[in-house]
Amino acid sequence: MFRFAHRRYSLPFRQPVRTAHGVWAEREGLLLRLEDQSGSVSFGEVAPIPWFGTETLEEAEAVCRELGADVSAETLAAVPERFGCLRFALASALSGAKPDSFSEKKALPMAALLPTGRAAFDVIGSKADAGFRTFKWKVGVAEIGDELAMLDDLIAKLPSGAKLRLDANGAWDRRKAERWLERCAERPVEFIEQPCFVDAAQGADASRRSDDLLLGLANDFPTPIALDESVVSAGDVARWLGLGWPGFFVVKPALLGDAAAVIASLEQAKARVVFSSALETAVGAKAALRLAFGFGGEPRALGFWGVANIS
Repeated sequence: MFRFAHRRYSLPFRQPVRTAHGVWAEREGLLLRLEDQSGSVSFGEVAPIPWFGTETLEEAEAVCRELGADVSAETLAAVPERFGCLRFALASALSGAKPDSFSEKKALPMAALLPTGRAAFDVIGSKADAGFRTFKWKVGVAEIGDELAMLDDLIAKLPSGAKLRLDANGAWDRRKAERWLERCAERPVEFIEQPCFVDAAQGADASRRSDDLLLGLANDFPTPIALDESVVSAGDVARWLGLGWPGFFVVKPALLGDAAAVIASLEQAKARVVFSSALETAVGAKAALRLAFGFGGEPRALGFWGVANIS
């Protein structure tokens, strides 16, 4: 049995994050606290992103209220799978009393997040001087012609041997995606992340067409594509593995519910995996990084910016 408590938080970002979904100015979530009968205390974090398809913060908070102040491990494990962010937080809290272990890996490289548009040009130099060699640029924010015109100038400012990740957050249709994939061929672009996306609210037929489009693009162009919004749940990951997805999986452990089992399936499939934050606080990031450091596949630059970006 455990004593259970939760608290809602709202923290502004030092700099708003601008994506094709809009401007994200603050991070809202829940911090969970578990105390066992010996007095040992551990924590978890619920960090939903509803426009990705997770539960809302209000939905997760309602379940927490229903759980009450005294809970068992069995009760916590019975939270429905559709509350993936809450299930991840509860699992993190339940395992939080164990000694930390980031395996034998001492470090993993980190990707640098660039601002959108031409503002990216002003910060590449300082980030390169700090040691970054993988850079992520959010696209699909301005007019496609303007962003395409900036691409070669941006690449010219990268340090030797650096890689660029482009993240469209599902902003493009087929034609726009094809224009970008054509332009990126033979350029140092590691992958284009989520060029197209249709959420479940638009219906099963629309989702199938979107899946077919992504598979077609991935097989028709040499620049790899990474899935992000398309792999929010354990079921999503299993489905794309079943489809033989040839590109990358951008994994946000905080959204995945039983994240350890999902990541084990990716490792078994020898999938190309990039671990990413959900722009959570240090509580959730610590749990997510524990999984990233334990992954047995090829290490790739992490996408963890939330802790540094929250004021």
